[in-house]
Amino acid sequence: MKMIRIGFLSILLIVLISWIYTKKTDIQTEKQAVGSQTKQESVKSDSILQILTKVVSDGKAPGMIAAIISSDSVIAIASAGERKIGSGIAFTTNDLVHLGSCTKAMTSTMITTLVAEGKLNWESKLIDVIPEIKGSIHADYYNITLWQLLTHRAGLSKNAMDWDVHEQKEIIERRLTILKDNLQKPATYKYGEFHYSNLGYMVAACMAEKVTGICWESLMQERLFDPLGMSSAGFGAPNTHNQIDQPWGHKNTWYWYKWVSDQYDNSEALAPAGMVHCSIVDWAKFLSLQLSKENPILEHKYLNKLIEPDGNYAGGWGIIEQPWTKGVVLVHNGSNGVWYAEVVVAPKLDRAFIVATNSCDFGSTPAICNNIIKKLIRMELNISKE
Repeated sequence: MKMIRIGFLSILLIVLISWIYTKKTDIQTEKQAVGSQTKQESVKSDSILQILTKVVSDGKAPGMIAAIISSDSVIAIASAGERKIGSGIAFTTNDLVHLGSCTKAMTSTMITTLVAEGKLNWESKLIDVIPEIKGSIHADYYNITLWQLLTHRAGLSKNAMDWDVHEQKEIIERRLTILKDNLQKPATYKYGEFHYSNLGYMVAACMAEKVTGICWESLMQERLFDPLGMSSAGFGAPNTHNQIDQPWGHKNTWYWYKWVSDQYDNSEALAPAGMVHCSIVDWAKFLSLQLSKENPILEHKYLNKLIEPDGNYAGGWGIIEQPWTKGVVLVHNGSNGVWYAEVVVAPKLDRAFIVATNSCDFGSTPAICNNIIKKLIRMELNISKE
């Protein structure tokens, strides 16, 4: 079964929440009094639970989770529904969620640790890092740079022709072979223009694998997950095969008009573009890199580069400005076709907003999740809707 729906479904999804700032607001709530935090957190979590329960009860998702986080804590979190439809096993706030293309920010951050060490630089050219592919790929791709790959400006198509080929090869060689297969013809798009590309993120991962001799999965573990204490982070479908130890994905079948559970995920070769799973608490540890003044893996000059947009996209993040954020807001969403996740990060407010569901119907799920994000933002900032 081929689904391959990993993608940033709307680069400017956060434009949809611009109406949040409909009144003059005193955002004094961004720094609440310490003494009242516990009570407020409880109230917010209860409110989130009510929002999610309504969605699940209406049959719009089998399970959901949402949270508001700051640089040092999960301020409020709740979950509703089931891990697998009809199982009666609750989707809990400790469960793992599939991040889809929200993985791209993690891949960019991991690669940035190599830039910080001088193993790569933003202007590293593909042909210089992997010289053996010269002659095997079209000359259009010789001079594409690492930064262009991470910002979707390398002229590559959205996906490989076939992500499942060469499965007999070890993963580093498999990705490199897929690279050569897909870069033989002239560039699909104009060099330097934005065209979202999962293939581009695999190519960037190939560059990281080349300079280290280590596969992307191990690099992510060693350079990102372990230093940040993300003990729940892994790759692919969150649950053990045929077990309900974690949530299953679900698709909405039009011929049955109901959610059907599915353990599907995309090919391992695609992983750098969107196959990380983790708990919300661990996702918050990653997001805190853009919220905290200090962290264990990167100086802020490198983290700042990751949110330096070329147009409306930077290193794994969609970037826009909104009045209520007092600066830029970082956004992304992702889906493998049976999961959906969305995140909004407001660094100047020290807040991030997350929603994920173990299901996806592209006709309704993105709008449902975006609406929940709006409600989380209003709740946290005390902004009314007119």
